[in-house]
Amino acid sequence: MTQTNEIALDSIPVAGDEIDTLIGALERNRRTFAWKCGGLGRDDLRRTLGPGTMTLGGLLKHLALVEDEYFTRQLLGAPSLSPPFDAVDFDADPDWEWRTAAEDDPVELVRLWEECVARSRANVAAAYAEDGPEARARTASSGGAPPALRRLMVDLIEEYARHTGHADLIRESIDGLVGEGMS
Repeated sequence: MTQTNEIALDSIPVAGDEIDTLIGALERNRRTFAWKCGGLGRDDLRRTLGPGTMTLGGLLKHLALVEDEYFTRQLLGAPSLSPPFDAVDFDADPDWEWRTAAEDDPVELVRLWEECVARSRANVAAAYAEDGPEARARTASSGGAPPALRRLMVDLIEEYARHTGHADLIRESIDGLVGEGMS
């Protein structure tokens, strides 16, 4: 897996400001997740652990979707998700990304995730540049008010942390790879 749009932060800054700390935490989670999914073929990306149905391929596609939902649709107020998600009726098929990932080429799954991450990085950078730490999403939450960008960042950090834990277990069952992959 390659790192697109290289980020200057190698880790969470020890005494950074809010923006650098949130971006650093999200990037660390993204890097660890990418490492867990890297270098695997179709069969490995389809592998499950125990009786579960979660796969690394499904995680790649799911996190690509979540990136697009949070940092394109919600943050920018885009009227729809980006392709290929814009053509899916998630009310009729709420598990679409999990179900269809097994059919996808591994290179295309990684490319989709990397494109969504790159778009998210650009969207977050633009929002912070425009409004600083007080940036707000352009789409209102279920409570009626648009969430602060810091809230979206924390939500995505949490999403990555949870799913990187899943990826860690699945990857260890494939070839014994453990750790965070950072020097």
